Amino acid sequence: MPFLELSLVTRAGQQPRAEQALEDLGAQAVTLLDAEDHPILEPAPGETPLWPQVRLQALFAADADRRGLTLALCELLPELAPDQLAFREVADQDWERVWMDRFQPMRFGRRLWIYPWNVEPPVDAGEAVVVRLDPGLAFGTGTHPTTALCLEWLDGLALAGRTVLDYGCGSGVLAIAALKLGAARAIGIDNDPQALTASRDNAERNGVAARLALHAPDAWDGAPADALVANILAGPLAELAPRFAAAVIPGAPIALSGILRGQEDELLARYAEWFEDLEVAAREDWVRIAGRRKAD
Repeated sequence: MPFLELSLVTRAGQQPRAEQALEDLGAQAVTLLDAEDHPILEPAPGETPLWPQVRLQALFAADADRRGLTLALCELLPELAPDQLAFREVADQDWERVWMDRFQPMRFGRRLWIYPWNVEPPVDAGEAVVVRLDPGLAFGTGTHPTTALCLEWLDGLALAGRTVLDYGCGSGVLAIAALKLGAARAIGIDNDPQALTASRDNAERNGVAARLALHAPDAWDGAPADALVANILAGPLAELAPRFAAAVIPGAPIALSGILRGQEDELLARYAEWFEDLEVAAREDWVRIAGRRKAD
């Protein structure tokens, strides 16, 4: 069944009213998108930020009255002008199939593969290490450069018997990859309950849930781990440097990502107090810093 899509752009402060108006007029679904170029990858604890300019896309029945919707919205939202509303017809789709077409098996490093959860790896996969992933609503499928940089780093580590801390675990892909690569235990930390749920579901799907502990930041005891990976953002990484230093044993390898090009120098200086052998790797506009904890 086709749908009628209505699209409009509003300021973040006006978004709740606009979304409520669309729902009151019978929208079957409303999607919020960045109307400009202000990515939000990792909110601070307790925050639910929006972009400065928000695009709302609402789906209505295909036979909905466009003129009636326009008049009603302009009455409910006086700041809108009729020419700010855009309509288009959209075909019904097999959304799972569309997602599957976009998310194909990907290799990271020498042997690590990320597969959609319902795609079977070949029987002759050899030494391939396969993570089966359903990202759900949380960040982290491996398609983003920051995630790819961290997965490649994990693939190059000797993880047998180690405990790996994944700070900002998102979908759990990094913690699960560490476990599939041989880590004895992993700890996932995230301020988003939805991310912890996605991580738990993905861990169960990969048969490693018993070895993955998941916590909100304030519920984590900070016991030292043997390795740490944090794919968040430069600001939180700078703030967390002392905590990360206390969270790993001397000599432990670390990887930090979610860093835009140009932000690495400040972080290198910040982490040099506690970490050594710091190296930078880049992909597209993103950077990973890797190193190891200094001996006390």
